[in-house]
Amino acid sequence: MRVLIAKPGLDGHDKGAKVVCHALRDAGIEVIYTGLHKSVEEIISAAVQEDVDAIGLSILSGAHLYYAEKIIAGLKARQADDIVVFVGGVIPDRDVEKLRRLGIKGIFPGGSPLNATVDFLRREIDTPL
Repeated sequence: MRVLIAKPGLDGHDKGAKVVCHALRDAGIEVIYTGLHKSVEEIISAAVQEDVDAIGLSILSGAHLYYAEKIIAGLKARQADDIVVFVGGVIPDRDVEKLRRLGIKGIFPGGSPLNATVDFLRREIDTPL
């Protein structure tokens, strides 16, 4: 299983993203971390080039709906909409259903247990670990 973890936009806080990367690696998942300040196109291109099974977006800026919509649309445009997309960070309860309607498969607000992300990926991706 290959997962890309990305920090879209100008959000400069990546401690949480790095913690998730380590937890996924400890669970035997191959992780590609894009680093800070990536554009939607950079994230999609990296995901396609790396042939990932999932994209995890770490968003603390409040722009989760905007980026989720752009990533989902961009993956469809590249015929890569089989890539599972999940979001973590500052996600208000009122936005959870909106994210699901956009096509986000997993939503992990701040404070979510790390094993919840691992369990989600194991359920969503048909690749044995």
